[in-house]
Amino acid sequence: MLEDDRMNDDGKTSALQPLTGAARCVTVALALAGVAWTARGVWQIRLAVAGQPLSGPPDQGGGQHRPLTALEDAYHLVSRAGDVTTVLCAVAFLAWLSRARDNARLLSGGRLNYSSPWVYLGWIVPLANLWVPRGVVADVHRAGAPDARLPRVVTVWWVLWLVGLVSGVGLMYADTTDEVIARAYSGVAPLLVADVAIVGAAVACAFMVRALTDAQEERERS
Repeated sequence: MLEDDRMNDDGKTSALQPLTGAARCVTVALALAGVAWTARGVWQIRLAVAGQPLSGPPDQGGGQHRPLTALEDAYHLVSRAGDVTTVLCAVAFLAWLSRARDNARLLSGGRLNYSSPWVYLGWIVPLANLWVPRGVVADVHRAGAPDARLPRVVTVWWVLWLVGLVSGVGLMYADTTDEVIARAYSGVAPLLVADVAIVGAAVACAFMVRALTDAQEERERS
C-alpha cells in the first residue's frame, strides 16, 4: 500500500489544505451525535423502567404491529435523530480525514502505509474495517508529528468505536426500531453498553481530531 504521490496530476506540488474549518465541522457533528445517542440511551432506560405493555412488543410477528405507546413513538424520533447525526458525523469526519491524509502525504514526502482510497474503503471492507481506519489516522499523526508517539486518545477512540460496531446493538443494528424497543424491555444492558461506547468514541474522536489538526498546523509553521 506504499505510494509516492506527492505531485498532483499536473506534476506540480500540491499545497497543504487548511484543516481548522473541517475540524470544527467534525467537532460540531460529534457533539450533536453525542447528545442524540445519550438521548437514545435515556429513552431506552425509560422503556425498561416502564416495562412492556400487556399487549406485548410492538412487532407482534407475522407482519402485525400494535399501536405504539407515546414513549415508544418518542423513541422512534430519538432513534431517527441518532441515525441522522451519525451520518453527519461520517460525512464531516471523512472530509477532514481526506484532507488530513493528503496533507500527510505531502509532509511525509509521499510515503504512507495506506493509499487515498483506503480513507473510504477502510470503513466498509470486511475485516479490514477492524484496523485500516486507525492505520490511516496513524499515518496522519506520523506525518504531522514524526518524533512523537501515537496519542493514547487514538487507541481509546478506536477501541470504543469497535465496541459500538461489533456489539450488534449499537452502530450496526440488525433489527428494526420496534425490535430494539423489545430488546429494551427484555434486557436493556447491552443496548446501554453500545450507547456509552459510541458516545465515548465521539468524545475521544473530537480530542483526536483537534490533536492531529494542531500537529499538522504546527509542522507546517515550522
